[in-house]
Amino acid sequence: MKELSLNILDVAKNSVKAGAKNVEIAITETDDTLTISISDDGCGMTPEFLQNVTDPFCTTRTTRPVGLGIPLLKLEAEQTGGGLKISSRHISDHPDDHGTVTTAEFKKNHIDMTPLGDVCGSVITLIQGSPDIDFLFTHTGPGVSVRLDTKELREVLGDEVPLDNAEVLMWITENLKEQYAGA
Repeated sequence: MKELSLNILDVAKNSVKAGAKNVEIAITETDDTLTISISDDGCGMTPEFLQNVTDPFCTTRTTRPVGLGIPLLKLEAEQTGGGLKISSRHISDHPDDHGTVTTAEFKKNHIDMTPLGDVCGSVITLIQGSPDIDFLFTHTGPGVSVRLDTKELREVLGDEVPLDNAEVLMWITENLKEQYAGA
């Protein structure tokens, strides 16, 4: 993928497909590394599926027999000297504490580092496409501190105004841009 923000969108959409009600997207930077972690409370993966999830021919897709999202994220991280870790607890084995955590670490100064891209656009796309799911987005590191929690927005808006309302989406977009500009 041309931007890591598209990887974030892809992995978070997997969380949505897994029935998650809460998805946390955390980007953490140091001077040398960028770490992307996406965690959810979806149904999780069985140990057998988890063991093969980085194989492009291991997919839950029904439109084609290939899934490239996780394999590409792994490749992009490893090309910089980083790596990918995925842990998951399947609902059948852990009915009260299930879900998946996907963490990719990148070495920022490596020549093969993929640009972060339009993270705000990815977050907005997720909220617009899944307005009933709660997303917590954070991006922290030297010179950056951005946070958006849809649970907090729901408390302010109440039940009458959905998160996919055009005015709400515009406000979220502007809020994220202001936070990044102030960083």
